[in-house]
Amino acid sequence: MSNGKTPAQHNRPFKLSIITQFYPPDYAATGQLIEELAIQLGQLGLPVQVFTGQPSYAFQKKSAPAIEHSGQVVVKRSRATRIWSKRIRGKALNGLLFCVRSGLYLLKTGSRGDVLLVTSAPPFLPVLGYLVNKVFGLPYVCLLYDLYPDVAVELNVISRHHWLVRLWDALNCRIWQQAQQVIVLSPSMKDRVVAKCPEITDKITVIHNWADPNWIVPIAKHQNWFAKAFNLVDSFTVLYSGNMGHCHDVETILEAVKLLQQEPVQFVFIGNGAKNQLFQAQVQQLGLRNCQFLPYQNKQNLPYSLTACDLSLVSVSPGMEGLVAPSKLYAALAAARPVAVICEQHSYLRAIVAEAQCGDGFCNGDAAGLAAFILRLAADTQLVQQMGLAGRRYLQDNFTPDLIAKQYSDLLRDAVVNDLDPSCSGNVGQVKRESFPIRKET
Repeated sequence: MSNGKTPAQHNRPFKLSIITQFYPPDYAATGQLIEELAIQLGQLGLPVQVFTGQPSYAFQKKSAPAIEHSGQVVVKRSRATRIWSKRIRGKALNGLLFCVRSGLYLLKTGSRGDVLLVTSAPPFLPVLGYLVNKVFGLPYVCLLYDLYPDVAVELNVISRHHWLVRLWDALNCRIWQQAQQVIVLSPSMKDRVVAKCPEITDKITVIHNWADPNWIVPIAKHQNWFAKAFNLVDSFTVLYSGNMGHCHDVETILEAVKLLQQEPVQFVFIGNGAKNQLFQAQVQQLGLRNCQFLPYQNKQNLPYSLTACDLSLVSVSPGMEGLVAPSKLYAALAAARPVAVICEQHSYLRAIVAEAQCGDGFCNGDAAGLAAFILRLAADTQLVQQMGLAGRRYLQDNFTPDLIAKQYSDLLRDAVVNDLDPSCSGNVGQVKRESFPIRKET
């Protein structure tokens, strides 16, 4: 099918600018994903310039180079602000200050490139894309990691009927309508956005997160230094790796921990987040000895920490479906470990796990069902291996960095071409497709 673009237009070289608050060596998963995406796009021949902040998500790293070059990727970092950084309002203020610095950065012509990719980290950063487009005519694409103000409403930070929520929703619609494309991370997130702004249905593309199966490879626990170092080899180990934030259901996990305290099962929690300290305090208060808590791991340790278990957990709190998309799922698939997802019945996470046949899904609050599944796997090592390998195959077929980067590259190229020739923009919806579900013929 013709998409209305001439070969010369479609092959025109272009330069991409990415604005995101978090980027390695920061531990934020969003930043690590952007780094991998930038590298992959660079390998496809696309020059990429990233503007970000100094590490501020986790503070083991105090600073990083102001300018960093790696192949086709150039990273420029501004200073970071850490005002009340562990509080929601403090994070919002820090994000706002980053937006101001990003705006000053984009005043320079050489910083803008041919198309701008703005992430929702911080959540009001897409406003900058809209302003730059209005002032300089630069096309922009919005990448939505989380959907605001809905997340703040669900967390009871602000009332659903507050004037600020109505204003934010109206501003979002204006920003999305002006954008060349809007990328979301799940079909349920697309449904949420369409419900708010049905006019942009044809502009929205679902592109999932990913994990690199060449970097995260299956390692048997008895051959894994991380598992040996933390005494994880001889018992069935359940892993939760990543942020334990307001959007994650750790309450159901805690109840399962209590149900299994007399079983030869141990739980390992790696990371931090708003619920982490309270969770640890509850474990200590209850005298539970089947839990181990570890800090965020340096990136080079992830292939070992993610494979030092027999089952991985992914959870989303009630009401958060379509507002957030846990990236830890894809790393668990790459590690060839079964996955238990704790989420609402209609979640896309359940659809992936069912399609891949790599685990099971449980409703929020169903600690008994989760505990029973854990005991079933603990008694059947063959099933553990079967589910783990099935999940890894599914990731290799659908969610690898090269496959996902190609989707981004095509979409960003369309954004540049359609900006040069607006008559082509009506054809974008005809040629793109959802990136899930994907079935490969055998």
